[in-house]
Amino acid sequence: MGWQGPTDTECPGPWGSGARSGWWSSGAGRAMAVEGGMKCVKFLVFIFNFIFWVCGVALVAIGIYAQLALDKALAISSTSAAGSPVAILVLGIVIFFISFFGCCGAWKESYCMVTTFAVLLSIIFLVEVAAAIAGYVFKDKARSVLQEGLWDAMRKYGEDQPVTEAVDEIQRDFQCCGANNYTDWSSIERFRANDTVPRSCCRSNTTSCNVHPTPETVYEKGCLQKIEAWMKKNILIVAAVALGIAFFEILGIIFACCLMKGIRSGYEVM
Repeated sequence: MGWQGPTDTECPGPWGSGARSGWWSSGAGRAMAVEGGMKCVKFLVFIFNFIFWVCGVALVAIGIYAQLALDKALAISSTSAAGSPVAILVLGIVIFFISFFGCCGAWKESYCMVTTFAVLLSIIFLVEVAAAIAGYVFKDKARSVLQEGLWDAMRKYGEDQPVTEAVDEIQRDFQCCGANNYTDWSSIERFRANDTVPRSCCRSNTTSCNVHPTPETVYEKGCLQKIEAWMKKNILIVAAVALGIAFFEILGIIFACCLMKGIRSGYEVM
């Protein structure tokens, strides 16, 4: 027979099974396991807050992009519609600072700061859920508000300089004419009398391109349809970012609660 190592009976020292079970049952092993687990949680909180910080920066970028891209369209819409990109921008800034606050709380192992971080994160998550529900419920309302704003701007065209510039820029940028199509301008008296449309509707900038308009000389589709198409194209980006942020928010709340429990229990997690 080959050589066999000493049994637990033959080696009753600290390597025996009895010693191991005694060491674990004494609480020292469990304490070390908990301490190691809390170190892991603390590390995850840091990783989460970095990702959350990136999400905040992404929201800020999306808010700025939407504000610049739809600046003129929002200018002729209602105040509530014009505030949407600003709301996204503000939310991104708030998330940015909350993630920084969470990092400080985890680093200092401050129960108060981590608790505040978890509460603020929960509030932000609930606000985002409420905003998503409200956006879905009132999506048709947003279309009617935009349409009404376009018609109001068309009626003020030529009389209000800022509105005139806004309409011209929208029609050039989105390559559209009127609210629904180029014939909408015929309902405005001063354009119907001369059978013309604004020069910003022209496909090519020629002398008489806006006189007796046809689909060959001016943009045929209306701005309402073009703006809606732009928003639908970019809403997928917004939805993907929103879902990613919501997922990391839930993870952040869970990790923060675990860290709170560890700090309150008095375990050293450094």
